[in-house]
Amino acid sequence: DFVFEPNYQLRSLTETEAFIKANKHLPEVPSAKEIEEKSQDLGDIQAILLKKIEEMTLQMIEMNKRLEKLEKENKTLKENKE
Repeated sequence: DFVFEPNYQLRSLTETEAFIKANKHLPEVPSAKEIEEKSQDLGDIQAILLKKIEEMTLQMIEMNKRLEKLEKENKTLKENKE
């Protein structure tokens, strides 16, 4: 739940994309090779995945706000054009 705290620094999608391109896995999530070599506690993985789901939810909420704003602006522009 700490992901939903106001002071949580959510990584931008641009930063996440760059990390994925460079490392071929999500930030803070061990790669398949790491898991294969070192093993990983199932509880730890579940906690990491839950954090990623929470982060994605926040990103989707933000994207939806931006989309709604753009739709309103688009509607206003269309109405003013007519």
